[in-house]
Amino acid sequence: MPSLTDFSATALTGEERSLSEFAGDVVLVVNTASKCGFAPQFEGLEALQQQFQAEGFTVLGFPSNQFKQELSEPQGISDYCQKNYGVTFPMFATIDVNGRGAHPVYQWLRSEAGGALGSAVKWNFTKFLVGRDGHVIKRYGPQTEPAAIVGDIEAALAD
Repeated sequence: MPSLTDFSATALTGEERSLSEFAGDVVLVVNTASKCGFAPQFEGLEALQQQFQAEGFTVLGFPSNQFKQELSEPQGISDYCQKNYGVTFPMFATIDVNGRGAHPVYQWLRSEAGGALGSAVKWNFTKFLVGRDGHVIKRYGPQTEPAAIVGDIEAALAD
């Protein structure tokens, strides 16, 4: 059965990155969109990154324009995230999160999480908490503020 670390993705800067570099970490994977009403969550996501990175935690941002709310240029996305929210966590190239063209990471995340929220990603800023073993622990809807996930992150880091 695959885990998060079996995948790779293109970084916002254009290079291919193996997600195996996050092996053993607790990871929060988020589909982002700069023009979305939930974009202020970048601030909370960065706060989580700063609070827990020394303990082996990383946020991974995957911009998606499937909901027509992302900037078109990688540099524009990077500039927006840095200038407005001081984002330091890894950001990847724009991907699809649903449908036949969905990035393999999101095909896997959706199948791993399944459950009550169903398999389709309904909107931007859907979050997937992945444990140190590389498997999904929990899925959160877009309205879940990053600060509300702190307890689950602490529990995952303690495992």
